[in-house]
Amino acid sequence: MSTESKTAHTLNDLIEIARDGKDFYTEAAGKVKDAELSSLFTRIAGVKAEIVNALSSTVLATGGKPAEHGTMVGSMQQFYGKVRATLGDTQYGYVAELEESEDRLLKAFKDTLNDNDTPPAARQEVTRLLPSVQETHEVMRARKHAMKH
Repeated sequence: MSTESKTAHTLNDLIEIARDGKDFYTEAAGKVKDAELSSLFTRIAGVKAEIVNALSSTVLATGGKPAEHGTMVGSMQQFYGKVRATLGDTQYGYVAELEESEDRLLKAFKDTLNDNDTPPAARQEVTRLLPSVQETHEVMRARKHAMKH
């Protein structure tokens, strides 16, 4: 696999996971009754959108085609089914699931950085975006812990 296509492949995986997160946050922002939580979700959805755009630009710059979808078709139904089944349709349920999506994105970012085969262009972009991934992860983890009584 050429460096260019490896860059696109690596970053497209991250784009899909970040896009899932953005969709989940956008959806959850419309479902929770708490205005403050809803605006937090909207803000984080915006951060995810910026990550998707930045990664997509890098894929384009290396001659690749950015991923246009999330990781799975119907993932929203699956996400809400899981929230309702495990935790009820509650604010805590959304926070817990969203924190899980943060874990997934952070792990994917770290795995990319730990992979010695990650091309320089991909590594540079992932390194640059990592702080915003870590920040939203921390925010959601703190929020989840604060809600556990």
